[in-house]
Amino acid sequence: MIRFNRAKLFAVSLLLSFTLFTGIRPGPAEAGVFNPESFTLKNGMQVVVVENHRTPVVTHMVWYRVGAADEGPGETGIAHFLEHLMFKGTKTLKPGQFSETVARNGGRENAFTSSDYTAYYQTIAVDRLPMMMKMEADRMTNLVITDKEVEPERQVVLEERRSRIENNPGSILSEHINATQFLNHPYRNPVIGWEHDIEALNIDRILAFYKRWYAPNNAILVVAGDITMAELKPLAEKYYGPIPSQPPVIRSRAKEPPQKAERRVTLKDKRVRQPSWRRSFLAPTLQWGDAKHVYPMEVMADVFGAGASSRLYRALVIDKKIAVSAGAHYSGNGRGPGRFIVFASPRPGVEMDKLEAAVEAEIKKLQTDGVTEDEVQRAKERMQAEAVYARDSLSGGARTFGGALAVGMAIEEVEAWPERIGAVTVDQIKQAADTVFNINQSVTGLLLPAGKS
Repeated sequence: MIRFNRAKLFAVSLLLSFTLFTGIRPGPAEAGVFNPESFTLKNGMQVVVVENHRTPVVTHMVWYRVGAADEGPGETGIAHFLEHLMFKGTKTLKPGQFSETVARNGGRENAFTSSDYTAYYQTIAVDRLPMMMKMEADRMTNLVITDKEVEPERQVVLEERRSRIENNPGSILSEHINATQFLNHPYRNPVIGWEHDIEALNIDRILAFYKRWYAPNNAILVVAGDITMAELKPLAEKYYGPIPSQPPVIRSRAKEPPQKAERRVTLKDKRVRQPSWRRSFLAPTLQWGDAKHVYPMEVMADVFGAGASSRLYRALVIDKKIAVSAGAHYSGNGRGPGRFIVFASPRPGVEMDKLEAAVEAEIKKLQTDGVTEDEVQRAKERMQAEAVYARDSLSGGARTFGGALAVGMAIEEVEAWPERIGAVTVDQIKQAADTVFNINQSVTGLLLPAGKS
């Protein structure tokens, strides 16, 4: 089962990734993308329905507006650790009974933690939905854990950290880049947590975290599939409605100060077979910095570094033949600062200095010459194709809206994405490039074999 998500920096940004539905040609706002319906229970829990009647199946998701960035000092990893423990017992369910029930009824379940949210979901036949809602509502407030459950799960989390981080030089480098990129913001800490903090977490701190954040007024219910709002509303009122709301949690995160110096991180490890280079630039998001650059950066990332037809790939891999891979990714889907990341891996025999100079030349060209109307249009058409596939997915809408709402966006903002991306201009992309490619707000990371300079 997935137990944490470090936000894939070089591919997709897990669940909220706007590329799920970007680039649709501008049209009437009422056309929407997923056309969800929503209402809020009296206890403050938002309920969203995304209809998809192709099969008699639904994806049932509960999202909590809390993640690794909300952890206190010495608590790194507690949000992810709690996610594990949510699969233990409650006042009415024995440890493991939740998962056994899902499997016995032909369903699939999982959960994930990010810096900004934690989510739990089941995909199951629609006639089993009431059962899932009853169990999920139960563990929202009735979790029962003891040292008997905590200690074995601690070892599971530590082993997960060893297998996913310590045994992977690229992941180790990513942790160090994150810690260097953010001077003060909690995004600098890994979602899975630092090993010494995981070892020190105790049951009292875990339960205090649970009681503080796990409440209906800090949660979102999203159900996608073969169901209507008329059918879901009474079920939501029956199972989630009786749960009392809690006092609003005041979110207090450390602010990121101005960054005034470029930084470099180099990791040399004997396990490295393929060297790599990456540069991470601090970037605006819809929740942080100058939001007007967000949509242009989405298009710019596609033009500059998305796939084998992108500028960077063509220049470094096809034309100059100095790289085996190259690309760019914009990560701007959180409550805090985002990042625009450029990356490449050299061909055998190519020095890293030569590769870096070539990447920098392409960045400079993007800043100086900008992009063409044709490049922008083709980028939008590629995004439009991705949108079609997203609408066909049973869980795509649930994941999109859950992730967006959990970081403070509104449904209207998500549904308006096609028009906003369609309105991006060549000039706006050039302005975004001038803003984001600030070397003093960057971290350059090098992954090298041991003994390599």
